[in-house]
Amino acid sequence: MEKINVMINGLPGKVAKKMAEFAIADHRFNVILFSLTGQEIEDKTITIANLSFELVKPDTRDDKISLIKSRFPFFISIDYTHPSAVNKNAVFYTKNNLPFVMGTTGGDRKQLEQLVKNSSTPAVIAPNMAKQIVGFQAMMEYGANTFPGLFKGYALEVIESHQKGKADTSGTAKAMVGYFNKLGVKFDVNDIQMIREPKIQEEELKIPRSHLKGHGWHTYTLKAKDGSALFEFKHNINGRDIYVSGTFDAVLFLIEKLAKPGESKKLYTMIDVLNKD
Repeated sequence: MEKINVMINGLPGKVAKKMAEFAIADHRFNVILFSLTGQEIEDKTITIANLSFELVKPDTRDDKISLIKSRFPFFISIDYTHPSAVNKNAVFYTKNNLPFVMGTTGGDRKQLEQLVKNSSTPAVIAPNMAKQIVGFQAMMEYGANTFPGLFKGYALEVIESHQKGKADTSGTAKAMVGYFNKLGVKFDVNDIQMIREPKIQEEELKIPRSHLKGHGWHTYTLKAKDGSALFEFKHNINGRDIYVSGTFDAVLFLIEKLAKPGESKKLYTMIDVLNKD
């Protein structure tokens, strides 16, 4: 099998670094030693598994992409950058016809989706690349569509805890709120409780100290008005390894789609990846 060229963007970020570590060790991939990064990053390079990656800032990437494409005519971009860069990065990918997998949350998601739909560049975009959580979301979506109003009158509390450096509210939590809304619960995404303080995470939530710098703990609690019933949904993820498998599956999925002549659809989600249709 010919190796798939991948460019992992977002270094020196921790998720991007984890992706690079696993991709370097994976026989299916050839990792391109360039990475799109933020203008504020001072370092010019970063070393991972004895390989030196050149960090490409926004003010140089238009020129640099020509060099990269001359060396690697085809590759898949994996985006784990910053929420503030989501839409600009998507414009860059579509402008240069670079198929991409985007696990970065934030940005204007409707604008992002419309951009890809109107382009000739296929992409897998999802707020969460963990396959098991995506499957759980699919079950919630099925329940919301099949039993609308099931929890009408119930009060909802949503608590999501992530490492201190995560700048935005969890995209998964926002999606879950949408399902609960369909189920009849009045709740606004702005009422999601974001926990980013390590002391609270360790002492109150009981998150292991070893995972304070990389975790995703979510709890969704539904309570009847009279206190007679309580339902709780929870998914607690320690570390970032769970996101790697889903991301790599998304890369393989895009390769399959690109190999199909006449494939018109451009925007895909992790549900598409799981279904493998």
